[in-house]
Amino acid sequence: MLGAYTPLGPIDFFAIMSVPSLSLSSRSMPKKIDKKHLKLLQSIRLLILDVDGVLTDGKLYYAGEGEVLRSFFVGDGLGIRLLMEAGVEVAIISGRSAKLVEARCNDLGIKYLYQGALNKKEALEDLLGILQIAPAHVAFMGDDIIDIPILTRVGFAAAPHNAHPDVLAYTHWQSKYRGGEGAVRELTDMILQAQNQLTSIYQRLEAEGNIYRNPS
Repeated sequence: MLGAYTPLGPIDFFAIMSVPSLSLSSRSMPKKIDKKHLKLLQSIRLLILDVDGVLTDGKLYYAGEGEVLRSFFVGDGLGIRLLMEAGVEVAIISGRSAKLVEARCNDLGIKYLYQGALNKKEALEDLLGILQIAPAHVAFMGDDIIDIPILTRVGFAAAPHNAHPDVLAYTHWQSKYRGGEGAVRELTDMILQAQNQLTSIYQRLEAEGNIYRNPS
């Protein structure tokens, strides 16, 4: 399946920074990245994410008429936006299909969405061809065995804390956070930090007065 692209307007940082749960000033400052990960992350130009269990907690909620609902973590969304603003492309490859995932991608400005991709490696190769990016410059976060073909192909393979145990043998790094609860944000922050952009982003947003001040 080909990626779904919807052009969006400029990101409204004033709007998203007014949400308390997106506070940057209340977060701890960047921590030192392991040397074995630093070099890999410095060359990342594309981040690919799974949906269920990575961008969400992996639970499916069925509404009255059979509609399947999911929840997304706003902090992950901000991390994705900041990463794209810094010049790193973001894409989604999911084995399931849902209109709300398309809506989430449109909200965040994600241009490349592959849904119903049971053969995720095929979707990956298509995306690499479109963007003309070598696998060594790609990071991917997946949580289950269907993601292994991509995890073994990319330059930086990551998993959330809730990943299936059999996946971990194929990853470089595992987040301390669960999917849908900050795992993606931890990874986007690491990429920005490795590329010497995270601190400057914090400083710029604070100077512009866009960081919500947590009174606690």
